[in-house]
Amino acid sequence: MADIEQPPGEPKLDAGPADPKAGTDARRAEEAERKQEQRRRRARPFVRLGMVVVLVGLIAGGLYYWQSTKDVESTDDAYTDGRAVTIAPRVTGQVISLDVNDNQFVHRGDPLIHIDPRQYEASLEQAQGQLDASRGQLAAANQSYQVAQVNFPARLQQARAQLQDAEATLFKAQTDYKRQQSIQRAATTGQQVDYATAALRSAEAQVAVAQAAVQQATPVRPNIEQSSSQIKQLQGSIGQADAGVKQAQLNLEWCVVRAPQDGWVTKRNVEQGNYVSPGQQIFSIVSPEIWITANFKENQLDRMRPGQQVHVAVDAYPKLRLTGHVDSVQLGSGSKFTAFPPENATGNFVKIVQRVPVKIIIDAGLDPGEPLPLGISVDPEVDLK
Repeated sequence: MADIEQPPGEPKLDAGPADPKAGTDARRAEEAERKQEQRRRRARPFVRLGMVVVLVGLIAGGLYYWQSTKDVESTDDAYTDGRAVTIAPRVTGQVISLDVNDNQFVHRGDPLIHIDPRQYEASLEQAQGQLDASRGQLAAANQSYQVAQVNFPARLQQARAQLQDAEATLFKAQTDYKRQQSIQRAATTGQQVDYATAALRSAEAQVAVAQAAVQQATPVRPNIEQSSSQIKQLQGSIGQADAGVKQAQLNLEWCVVRAPQDGWVTKRNVEQGNYVSPGQQIFSIVSPEIWITANFKENQLDRMRPGQQVHVAVDAYPKLRLTGHVDSVQLGSGSKFTAFPPENATGNFVKIVQRVPVKIIIDAGLDPGEPLPLGISVDPEVDLK
């Protein structure tokens, strides 16, 4: 048998009888490959069916998601909000008693701190003394007014009577003087003439004095009204002194700083022994009334209206589910009320989607044992239907 020529570089193969075991393995491999191909052919319809089921499921899920979310608007830019009242004293003094602790719940009228009241007690006594003195002066002025109503008319009558008496004396003096001037010098003396002349001048002077007295006593009503004006002046002093007493009483009452409403004490900034002054912030009281402030994008407000139902999830309490309703939409975006609002009319303009605060009232779901702190994150979903 001729030798088979091998390609160069290939090892020479020894010609020999065929291996029966190798042929058996090859047949087994072909049989296994044929069976695997048959299994693949039988599985192809199920694979196609599974792909169709998955595709249908994806389409159904997408439709369901679209159907369930097309009437819902949500945002994660939302937080709890409420009223925090700043507490400050109205008088100056040293804190002698601290009656509350951090995060304590207080009721309206509960004392928070006591300020040293001694100086205000002394001021109250001084103001009360001034009021009593003014009332005494008013009582005396009332008595003087009653006396003036009698005295001034009587003085006028007395002055008129004295004027009449002076006029009568003047008439007599004039008569005597004329008589002395009309008789002959031999029938009188120079001394008598001098007496008549002096009496006439004295009578004239007395008449002038009486006329002045009448003139002085004539304004009876103005003199009485002068006494009345003194009464009014003293009444004003009493009003001023009474106001001083009331102010001193208020200052003494303000030595006890009380809670203006129910709520939790927060941001305590005072200790016993501190010296406080009016307007100094010493507490904040957070009221139990809590709502949600949600900052929705401006393109989410088209269908949002007051009264729509809202579901709220709280990040701090995953198991807590709140329900509420839209109360109102703020008439202005958040950037409009910043300290430095943007000036879009200057420079290059870049449009930025604005956010508008929406107030959401909580209707149900609050747990009294888990008060919601102000400012924690929530996720509201507004049902637009």
